[in-house]
Amino acid sequence: MTTSPPVDDEPSYIDYETFLDPGFSPASFANTLVVATNNPNDTPLDLSTPLSRVLFDAQEIDSHIDVLTTRSAVPLLQYTQHQSQASKHIITELDGQIKSLNDSYRQLEKEVINKHAEADEVRQVALRLWETLRLGRSVGRCLQLGRQLEIQHSELELVSGSSGKEDHRALVRCSYTIISLREILDRKAQGEEGYGLQRVDAIRSLQDTVTTPIERSVRETSERIVREFSIPTTATFTQGEDAKAKMLSALTALYLLSPTLGLRADKWVPRTLLQSLETYIRSALQASITALSRSLGQLPSLDKALAEVTARCQNIVSLETILESIKTPSHPLLPASSQQTQTNLLQHLLAHLETGSLPSFFWRTMASSLANRVQDIVNRGGVVARTLRTHKATVGDAIKHAVVKGSQLPNALSGAKGKSRADSNWDREVAVMVGSVVNNLGR
Repeated sequence: MTTSPPVDDEPSYIDYETFLDPGFSPASFANTLVVATNNPNDTPLDLSTPLSRVLFDAQEIDSHIDVLTTRSAVPLLQYTQHQSQASKHIITELDGQIKSLNDSYRQLEKEVINKHAEADEVRQVALRLWETLRLGRSVGRCLQLGRQLEIQHSELELVSGSSGKEDHRALVRCSYTIISLREILDRKAQGEEGYGLQRVDAIRSLQDTVTTPIERSVRETSERIVREFSIPTTATFTQGEDAKAKMLSALTALYLLSPTLGLRADKWVPRTLLQSLETYIRSALQASITALSRSLGQLPSLDKALAEVTARCQNIVSLETILESIKTPSHPLLPASSQQTQTNLLQHLLAHLETGSLPSFFWRTMASSLANRVQDIVNRGGVVARTLRTHKATVGDAIKHAVVKGSQLPNALSGAKGKSRADSNWDREVAVMVGSVVNNLGR
C-alpha cells in the first residue's frame, strides 16, 4: 500500500491518508483488517493477527511522536517560553488598562449615574406635581362651571317663582354650561383634561347634586314648553312672538342636550329634540283622530271636533314655521363639518319623519287611521251608518274646509314667512282626508 512519510521524508508503512480521512470509521477499518487476515468461512475467526497489526501501528506512531518531541524539544521550549513572556506582557498591559477603565467607570458613576438617579427622582416628583396641578385646575374649572350652572338655574326658578313667567333664555345658558362640563368630564383618556376626575369626591358630588338634577330640570322644562305649545287663533302678534321666543329657547336647549357620547359625528342626530317634537305631533294626531272618529258617530258634534283638529294642525303649521326659522345651533362637542348638513331644525325633523311637510304628514297620517274607523262604523250599520251616508256630502265639505283652514298660519305668525300659507296648494291633502271618510261610506 502507499504511505506518506511523517517527517523528514522518513519512510513509513502506515497509511496516514486513511486515518486522516474525515469519513474514517474505526468499525469499518477493523472489519477490513479482520476480513483481510481471515477466511470468512473459518470458524472461529483468528483475531490475533489483526490485533497485532493494530498494536504494531500504535507502537510505530508512538515511536514517531517520541522522535518528533526529542528532535523538537528545544524549539518547543523556546516557543512556550516566548508565549509565556508574551502572555505576561499582555497581562501587564491589560492590568493598567483595566485599572484605568475601572477608575473611569467610578468617575462616570459619580458624575453621571448617581446624578441621573437624583435627576430621575426630581423628574418623577415634577411629573406628579404637574399631574396634581392639572387635576386641580380641572377640578377648579368644573366647580366654577357647577357654580355658574347653579346661578343660571336659579335665574330660571327665580323669575318663574316671582312673576309666574319663566326666563326661557336661561334654558340655553344652562345648556351651554352643561355642555362645557360634559366636554371636560367625557374626556377620560390619559393625558386629556378629564383624566382622573372621577376619583375626586368633589366631582362625584358635583355630578350627583348639581349637574345631573339641573340637566334633568332643564330638559323637562324644555319638553314641557314643547308639549304645551299652542298659538290660538285669537292670539295677538305680541303673544305669538312670545310663544315663538319661548319655543326657540326650548328647542335650542333640547338640541344641545341631545346625547353625543359614543356616537359618530357624521351619524349624530339631536335625538332628545326629535323625540320631544315627535311626541308632540303624535299626541296631536291621536287626540285629533279620537275626536273626529267620535264625532263621525255623532254628527252634531262634527263642527266642534273639526274646529279642534283645525286648531291642532295650525299649531303644527306654526311649529314648522318656527323650526324653519331656527338655524342649527353651534354644538361645541361636534365638529363644524358635521353641522353643515342641516341648515335649520326643521330639516332634522322632516328627515326623521321621512316627510316633506309637517301639515301634510299630519293630514295623511290622520287619514290612514280614519279610513279604518269609518269602515268600522259602516260594518256595524244601524242609524249611525245611515245618517253618515245621508250627510256624506256635507261631511266631505266640512273636512275640506278644515284641511284648508288648518293648513294656514295663525294671524299671530302670519308675518313670519314671506309666502302666506293660504297660497299653498293643499288639494292632495284635501283629497286624502275627504276620501278617507266619503269613499269608505259606499252608496
